[in-house]
Amino acid sequence: MNISRRETLKSLAALSAMTLLPASAVASSGGTLLPKRLVKGMTIGLVAPASNMAENEDIRFAMDVVRSLGFKVKTAPHLFERNQYLAGTDEERANDINTLFADKEVDAIFCLRGGYGTPRILPYIDYDTIAKNPKVLLGYSDITALLNAIYKETGLICYHGPIAGQNFTDYTLSQFKNVLVNPKSSMQIGQPPACEDCREGYVEKKNRLTTFVGGKASGKLIGGNLSLLVTMLGTPYEPDFSGAILFLEDVDESPYRIDRMLTHMWLAGALQKCAGFVLGKFTGAKSSGNSFSVEKVLTDRLTPMGVPTVRGLMIGHVEDQTVVPVGLRAELNADAQTLTLLEPSVS
Repeated sequence: MNISRRETLKSLAALSAMTLLPASAVASSGGTLLPKRLVKGMTIGLVAPASNMAENEDIRFAMDVVRSLGFKVKTAPHLFERNQYLAGTDEERANDINTLFADKEVDAIFCLRGGYGTPRILPYIDYDTIAKNPKVLLGYSDITALLNAIYKETGLICYHGPIAGQNFTDYTLSQFKNVLVNPKSSMQIGQPPACEDCREGYVEKKNRLTTFVGGKASGKLIGGNLSLLVTMLGTPYEPDFSGAILFLEDVDESPYRIDRMLTHMWLAGALQKCAGFVLGKFTGAKSSGNSFSVEKVLTDRLTPMGVPTVRGLMIGHVEDQTVVPVGLRAELNADAQTLTLLEPSVS
């Protein structure tokens, strides 16, 4: 195909303009950034964007967990700071994120824990620096706010998965490697681990999959902790739910609280925009005698949306935990009860 000089100049001008745009503008144009896959020997930056650890030994334990995975460790400047229930001031915690992304010695970033405090630092994050230095960022729970904000502002795929302050079960390690170390062009994630004790008269009870609405849907993966997603509604960092596969989890929330948060998302118009729902674990959600069950709340709020919906994938506050790439394209097959990544999750 012949290309005229004028067309060439127009293309170059457009490319030049794109390089001058802030990260948020590049992200809104549909660009997606994939970080490099993890390789043993890489240096992992350890950061605490939210709550602190009670004791320094807990931090040293997390460092040993990362080393046991075959990586070197570099701690964020304020990792050992404590400011009441936070791991330093908002500015210090945000600076730690910015510093680790800018640090050429750091190949990826693992969060120490969740807790509370990540939404407080979102205005202080240097999204342009992150876009110029794409790296794996891994965490969950309160880290949901950071994962989704960075994806929205930069287009960088971020990873909802295990924190550094926990041991990896065989299942968690396998899912971690499948997504971040040896990804395939297409792969299923989040299926419950095999039932080792299942036999005649004994079936799986703890990790069961339930289809609320059948069918198939594809779209970008958006989500994480329900409480944090509700917190982000109406802010500049609110995720784009249009055509998304929304994955949700939470911990220690009573059914009426889950009801209230899902109702908030419905009233805000977020649920109506989604192409499908993947429900992880809602651990510690105890029903009182006059309460709806968690199942009743989930079906009552989500089934009317009329899109494929499955409950029970290994997402959330559980020992056996998958890694979900925020922003990556995936297919939800509610009939087969599978969630399949449609493209490699790292470069």
